[in-house]
Amino acid sequence: MKKDFYYDSADKKSKIHAVKWVPDAEIRGVLQIAHGMLEHIDRYDCFARYMAENGILTAGNDHLGHGDSVLVEEDRGFFGEGDGNKSLIEDMRKLREILKEEYEGLPYFILGHSMGSFLVRQYISIYNDLNGALLVGTAYQPYLSVKAGLIISKLMAVFKGWRYRSKFINKLTIGGNNKYFEPAKTKSDWLSRDEEAVDAYVKDRKIDFIFTLNAFYYMFKGMLYLYGKEYMNKIPKTLPVILLSGEQDPVGNFGKDVKRLYDSFKKELTDVTIKLYKDDRHEILNEVDKENIYEDILKWIYEKSLK
Repeated sequence: MKKDFYYDSADKKSKIHAVKWVPDAEIRGVLQIAHGMLEHIDRYDCFARYMAENGILTAGNDHLGHGDSVLVEEDRGFFGEGDGNKSLIEDMRKLREILKEEYEGLPYFILGHSMGSFLVRQYISIYNDLNGALLVGTAYQPYLSVKAGLIISKLMAVFKGWRYRSKFINKLTIGGNNKYFEPAKTKSDWLSRDEEAVDAYVKDRKIDFIFTLNAFYYMFKGMLYLYGKEYMNKIPKTLPVILLSGEQDPVGNFGKDVKRLYDSFKKELTDVTIKLYKDDRHEILNEVDKENIYEDILKWIYEKSLK
């Protein structure tokens, strides 16, 4: 059963749209999804239905500025007033609390894709309330690049305002990803080898926008937190973490930066796993071999649920 619902955002203005996919049979665990940049939670319908069919209640929300959490179109790609990064994480936490109250006592996991993986990486150092974290399409971004993005977006906002949509910063952030797959059919071929999945993304009106300077700034601010001296020390040492990525994902530097992040986690945590999928691109949950990836995720959740 699929159910849409709303709850109050941490920005004290917006209503956050969320969806849950509830198993018809016994519920064995809960999986919360944090989606990526320029998308929305309904794009995970196929994956969520698979998980629900196998006993895992799956839920997720549209982040501020995304999907149906947008009050008016000009708010698309805007993280709200105040600290937008903090609001996104607190909105994730609010969903966690809602589901915890409804389904108390069940093993609880969070999966973050791309930008959502950066949010989950922050979440696990702030809250100790999970049975495991899944980082999909993540990366180990160079510190200087992230710092530069933060400074440029802030300086540009002085002259253009926080709602300005910078094609320049957008190009620096994601604009170069498609060059590795030329000649390309679309500007989004870097997402997946599955042409139908890419076409659906390109035609989706809810993702046809550029981030505001506000969103870029707070996204970079959140990413900088991951370089703090105390970051790793705040993550529970025994928290199971799995990194899953495509070997042809430019965001993860074709697996190299994912391995680097894995090594970083491995030094501090006791239960870290990495899976790189041959020939897969950025959105492995929408790849041609997605069924195999779904099975791997389900198996990992089952294993960690029984601990």
